[in-house]
Amino acid sequence: MKKPIVASLTAIACAMSAVSCNGNDNEKSSSEEKDEPKTNYSQYMKDYARTEFNDSLDLSDFDFQSNDIPADFALTLEAEEGTLSGETEIPSISLEGYSGNGYVFMKQSEGDSLTFSAQIETAGNYDLIFNTASSGGQKYNNVSVNGNKVGDVYTQDGTFSLSTVKQVYLEKGKNDIMITPSWGWIYIDNVKIVPASGISEDTYKVSSELVNPNAGIPAKQLMKFMSDVYGKYIISGQYASEGVSSAEIEKIEKQSGKKPAILGLDLIEYSPSRVEHDSSSQAIEHAIDWYYNYGGIVTFCWHWNAPSKYLINTSAQPWYKGFYKEATTINLDDIMNGKDNEGYDLLMSDIDAIAVQLKRLDDAGVPVLWRPLHEASGGWFWWGNCSAESYKKLWNAVYDKLTNEHKLTNLIWVWNGQNKDWYPGDETVDMIGEDLYPGEKVYSSQSSKFMEVTEYTDTKKIIAMSENGCLFDPELAIRDGSLWSWFCVWNGEFVVDKFRQLNGIYNEKEMWSKVYQHERVLTLDELPDLRKYKID
Repeated sequence: MKKPIVASLTAIACAMSAVSCNGNDNEKSSSEEKDEPKTNYSQYMKDYARTEFNDSLDLSDFDFQSNDIPADFALTLEAEEGTLSGETEIPSISLEGYSGNGYVFMKQSEGDSLTFSAQIETAGNYDLIFNTASSGGQKYNNVSVNGNKVGDVYTQDGTFSLSTVKQVYLEKGKNDIMITPSWGWIYIDNVKIVPASGISEDTYKVSSELVNPNAGIPAKQLMKFMSDVYGKYIISGQYASEGVSSAEIEKIEKQSGKKPAILGLDLIEYSPSRVEHDSSSQAIEHAIDWYYNYGGIVTFCWHWNAPSKYLINTSAQPWYKGFYKEATTINLDDIMNGKDNEGYDLLMSDIDAIAVQLKRLDDAGVPVLWRPLHEASGGWFWWGNCSAESYKKLWNAVYDKLTNEHKLTNLIWVWNGQNKDWYPGDETVDMIGEDLYPGEKVYSSQSSKFMEVTEYTDTKKIIAMSENGCLFDPELAIRDGSLWSWFCVWNGEFVVDKFRQLNGIYNEKEMWSKVYQHERVLTLDELPDLRKYKID
């Protein structure tokens, strides 16, 4: 059947929604209707459309596994009794606040590590509480259990203090708990192992109300669906810059027989400083195609290439790397604190340009899981090379401009700052995303990070793995109670090689089949008709 020509949000909402359009939120006068720009999207539509949808999802409450660990269990392991590798050593004692007979010093040399051997009687989820000090400044270092990274130990300063990696599954019997350098240069006293408090089932009881009070019907329908399935299913996703024809989607389908439910795209090429260099993109067209012809969900990030004024643009730092801090001279602190007014105007102009593209989707009635200013606290992008306060000002400026000035109604705001201190507030965040790249073939549920995210705010928000390099095993996520709302594997080498074949570096071929065919993972064919999803 041929798709109807897409004209306006109101027309789509009334024609395709099971919700009445008589409410105040959706009423428009005939004069307003006439003034709306009508964009003919039929050129992007295929001669067929998906007609079979899933109308029988089991939305009953999910049974979480209980934790049988004795409540009074506690085990403390001293670092000086662990296994030291590389240049890791027991230094002369000079710091205060340690236990046992001393502590261990770990530098950042290749092969450095400290391994604790923990004998556990009852398998289950535990908290690992490390006592560490720094040889200078704040440090993050890797923690792995039985060869799989489970989190980071955070070291504050030169005095011993506690850092907890929560919700870590330990097997019955011997478990190797290893610290390896990321930043290195820390003193490690001990690790205390206690039962985890667990992830409450109430975590998954979230509101479907959007932060934009004027959100449109399509966005409300998508948010209602995602709220309904949260804690019951995990929604599959894949970044693929060429849309449904991307090698990533083709090879995943060939291996597993399934397509992802979510298509991940990037607005990078619409950045004005890239357009000035003749960049172009079909991302908007791919999004419309995915939503209408395949009935899928769309998420967008934006690798924001800085305004041309701030691009270094040398052979070492070319213009097209202008989203990295090293390739720009932009000072966001100065801009957001009123010391660089021209810079502020340039950023606002860039947001205006992106609003034009997002408006195309809004006019077409395509809801978007919108994830701007991502991974800020990592500091590698220019929008994170600043104080947390400056970042939050920019986030809220982007929200205000797109929501209140450009009046976009199709955005579901996914905050992805990666650190509680960078959280801009519940008023401008619908969902929280975490980007996780734990290594190669690490299929753990990353439950420690999930648990950490639940503490970013007292308000229950949907939590997603908004980017990942490795798939996670759904069985482990169910075991640990960390049911991420959705995942979206990054493109390129995380999926295919230069010959456009599954490469197996980060994800073995069999894992694609296991994840995509799992009864608790939703793929494209298992989605309901989101354009008819009831929001009552």
